[in-house]
Amino acid sequence: MIRKSITVKSISGIILLLAVFAVLVSLAGMRAFSTAARAQYSEDAFRIADAAAMEIDADRIDSFFDSGGDSEEYRAVWKRMDELCNAMGATFIYVIRPDLDDYGQITFVFSTVNHESEYSPYEVGYVRQTTNDEYRQIYRNLYEGTSERELIFLESRSYSKAEHHLTALLPLKGAGGETEAILCVQRQMSSLGQVRRMFLRSILRVLIALTIIVGIGHGIYLNRVLIRPVRRITDEAARFAHENQAAEQKLTQLIRNEDEIGLLAASIDQMEERIGDYIENITAITAEKERITAELDLAGRIQEAMLPHEFPPFPGRKEFDLYASMTPAKEVGGDFYDYFLIDEDHLCLVIADVSGKGVPGALFMMVAKIILQSCAMLGRSAAEILTKTNEALCSNNQVNMFVTVWLGILELSTGKLTAANAGHEYPVFKRPGESFELMKDRHGLVIGGMEGVRYREYELRLLPGTKLFLYTDGVPEATDPDNMMFGTQRMLDTLNRMPEADPETLLREVHAAVDRFVQGAEQFDDLTMLCLEYRGAGPEEPAERQKE
Repeated sequence: MIRKSITVKSISGIILLLAVFAVLVSLAGMRAFSTAARAQYSEDAFRIADAAAMEIDADRIDSFFDSGGDSEEYRAVWKRMDELCNAMGATFIYVIRPDLDDYGQITFVFSTVNHESEYSPYEVGYVRQTTNDEYRQIYRNLYEGTSERELIFLESRSYSKAEHHLTALLPLKGAGGETEAILCVQRQMSSLGQVRRMFLRSILRVLIALTIIVGIGHGIYLNRVLIRPVRRITDEAARFAHENQAAEQKLTQLIRNEDEIGLLAASIDQMEERIGDYIENITAITAEKERITAELDLAGRIQEAMLPHEFPPFPGRKEFDLYASMTPAKEVGGDFYDYFLIDEDHLCLVIADVSGKGVPGALFMMVAKIILQSCAMLGRSAAEILTKTNEALCSNNQVNMFVTVWLGILELSTGKLTAANAGHEYPVFKRPGESFELMKDRHGLVIGGMEGVRYREYELRLLPGTKLFLYTDGVPEATDPDNMMFGTQRMLDTLNRMPEADPETLLREVHAAVDRFVQGAEQFDDLTMLCLEYRGAGPEEPAERQKE
């Protein structure tokens, strides 16, 4: 009876110690994971908020509000915010203006909701009471400049109907530095609670397994060999709960038992390693995946929005027909095309290829495109446009990127085309009654390659029926599974199979020919093309005249 009593007490003590250890490990693991997850959710929310803030001109807040949501400008901004909200997995993205007297009320200017949620957006001008004093103080901080960003965590237990979520808040400041409104991004954190529950269930399963192992041991053997190992295990549990990292000296090195206690020590060592690895890996993987996905998605949408994509581009103009397309090899590309009317009689055509790819290439592309268009709208010649663009890009080109550009300005009334080439592919022309052929024009240095470069231009006279085909190196350098290139000659042969077709048909035919040639092989260059057919009645002159 005495031996049996001692055994029962030992088993009860061991079970209690194991339960304490499991609770300590669970609390430590959940605390560490919750802290890391909250930090990651916060970072992602502010990243979304920064991206959304770029879409809104703070100086236009009054105009947005006065429009009642009916202006084209308002709808365009709302659409971009709605796309961002759904693409980035946010629950809400909204812009508010608080009552500056006591910050007791807020008025909504913009409100977008994730389409998969059960919520509905607020209308423009909707007024709501401020949630509580904490929100009131945060609005005051953002408006009075004592804070540049704020974060609110809302636990589900705090409010009966609110889910566990966080809200990132940024001030929208106008050109004068005054806060005009507050941008808010809300993200639900329900997944954090699910992971916590899964973690707790895993700990409970381990505890049950260990309890069964301990319970089937012999009482006398447990009294002699269990107390000291369990004390070591308890000490290790307290250390792990405090430091939250695996021990340098494993329990299996201290406990040589070849029975259940040895298995317990090995299980705890393995549990510590797995918990540490799990927290570290899940945090790193989640952060990296969301960062890459967000950056690529945003860059791709920004790049797509920057390129003109409505055809026909100028339905009222009968002097020409035009079509263009850009297919990036990766999520985002470095190629771009552009076309725009400088005035009623001059059409500017641009096709370019940035040296880099991915997000850096897309950013450099947007900078180059904006500078080119800005210089062109000043009424400069083709050579002057490239020269000024090169000066602007070289002045602060810390990433050492460059861009090849072909730029032409077509005088619609006469058919005179003034063009300049900064290291880009040769253009392709088709004169009336003839076939498509390369025009080997003079190349200048690439844009952004070196300061002080002066570019030369040349003139062509386009007769009615003349076609101009522009492209980037992604067309001739497209490769099949055997690394054979599509080549310039195949491109010309494809164009000349149907030389009288309209520009859209020609581009689709070339694209289809490239797809058939590559046979699904991975491509590393973007596929960008632009085709123009001149229909105006220019004077009957020779088809080209070149000058330095």
